[in-house]
Amino acid sequence: MSRIVAGIALVALANGVWAQNPPSATASATQKAAAPARKDSTSGFAINDQNVIQNCSRCHVRDSSGVMQRLSYMRKTPEGWEISLRRMVALQHVRVDPATARAIIKYLSNAQGLAPAEARPARFESERRAIDYKYAADSRTEQTCHACHSLGRVISQRRTKDEWDLLLATHRAYYPLVDFQAFRRGGPPPPDSAGAPEPMDVAVAHLSKVFPLRTPDWAAWSATMRPARIEGEWVLSGSEPGRGAFSGRLTITKSPNGDDEFTTKATYRYARGGATVTRDGKAMVYTGFQWRGRSSEAGTPADSAWREVMFIEPGWQEISGRWFRGGYDEFGMDVSLSRLGAGAVIAGVYPRALKAGSRDQQVTVVGANLPRDAQAAALDFGPGVHVDNVMRADGDSIVARVAVDAKASVGQRDLFIAGASLKSAAVVYDKISRIKVTPAAGMARVGGAVFPKQYQQFEAIAYNNGADGKPDTEDDVEIGPVDVSWSLEEYSVTYDDDDIKYVGRIDQRGLFTPNLDGPNPQRSRNRNNVGDVWVVATYQDSENGQGNGTGTRPLKARALLLVTVPLYLRWEPWKGDQ
Repeated sequence: MSRIVAGIALVALANGVWAQNPPSATASATQKAAAPARKDSTSGFAINDQNVIQNCSRCHVRDSSGVMQRLSYMRKTPEGWEISLRRMVALQHVRVDPATARAIIKYLSNAQGLAPAEARPARFESERRAIDYKYAADSRTEQTCHACHSLGRVISQRRTKDEWDLLLATHRAYYPLVDFQAFRRGGPPPPDSAGAPEPMDVAVAHLSKVFPLRTPDWAAWSATMRPARIEGEWVLSGSEPGRGAFSGRLTITKSPNGDDEFTTKATYRYARGGATVTRDGKAMVYTGFQWRGRSSEAGTPADSAWREVMFIEPGWQEISGRWFRGGYDEFGMDVSLSRLGAGAVIAGVYPRALKAGSRDQQVTVVGANLPRDAQAAALDFGPGVHVDNVMRADGDSIVARVAVDAKASVGQRDLFIAGASLKSAAVVYDKISRIKVTPAAGMARVGGAVFPKQYQQFEAIAYNNGADGKPDTEDDVEIGPVDVSWSLEEYSVTYDDDDIKYVGRIDQRGLFTPNLDGPNPQRSRNRNNVGDVWVVATYQDSENGQGNGTGTRPLKARALLLVTVPLYLRWEPWKGDQ
């Protein structure tokens, strides 16, 4: 019982709140008078927004200068502030309607957000990218924090030393197992460790030094921060795993609701197959550069909307990021936007791969304001690539036939047209040396009955080994995605587990669909439909003499796929937030 009471007390201390009985005005005054002295003398930010004051000051006491306990001593991305507010709603019984919640997040993100230079390294977190991120600044801190969550959640925050300490205390109160998992040494200390700090102390010391509350980057950005002027026409391009490259236009219109709210209309076309998509959306720009939006394809249900997380570059000429959807944000595409002015803009070249020694290869250059009377000499792909003729040209595309010298150097080619350029627009290769499956290690979750399924999309990427002829060296040249045959193979870990029969299936676009969440009575011991399998890609290339009946084997590559249980603990929207 004493351990339970101690845990409750620690939660109250860590959050500065009383969950069941919010303090009265008298109690607030007593709390203010009894507040412990701060070890970090960094001044907090004054909070003057009435929505924050009315909904948060009952627990986070506000002094005469506008500084509020805890809230004034941290900075976060919009997602970081949203997580905090959701936690207050779920665990501290804060009552706030969705419109007010959005207003609170908007104010805190703008007044106490991150500067572009601070947010850029942590973009993968907000963009929901499943990447193997390595935090190189301090391996001990990475080990301590990465045991439970991505380092992106850590490096997208700024706090005082006191606040990093309190964040650690909050973790220990809510999740007592963290001491065993990461925060402490996890057993008897070695003989020579007398006086050595615990891992949690090392992490706090590092984080408070590297990610302090006030920084020169934030001071400079907040001084010049203003609503982003991004309304107008933009050239859109990108790539979606499993479907390939696409290009088109995005129109951004300012919303009457405010300078940082917008409506959007995107129309784009996939290079492979020619499918055209039109999307209508809404977006909010936080802190002058952080785009957060939602858009839906015409004719689809509202609940199938894609989320949009993008980064507006200083100068308002370029925007990039990720659009994604799915029960676990697993479906997504990379998106780049270039502002459309009077000059020509090149969005992409399809196909991008040009084989040495080829003749009459048709390529399509897409973009905007391209010369309608373009001649062959206007297209410059660099040494070894000759444009024989232009078959068709309009403002949005140029279709041409090219020839590539047999001895053209392998590597990337920049493209120049009418004063516009596109870096690495094409790649010249003499042969495909190998293929690689991405991601190298994928994960899916069974579902469909109680929880949503988590899918996994794979792609096969072709490579040339470069001048040294060796794979996985610095001179390797990425050729790009190639069409392959997909299959699954057993990953032999447990004898006779037959995972391949139960975990799910993969289609010929590389999309793995997991099985139903179990237990499965058809499986031994009623086991769930989880397990490990190999995802295998097989590439047949007759030009290379592979798979053409000459006896040469086709190229193969594989990736490991873990099919696991649903994610049982998630922060779900509160009632009415739809």
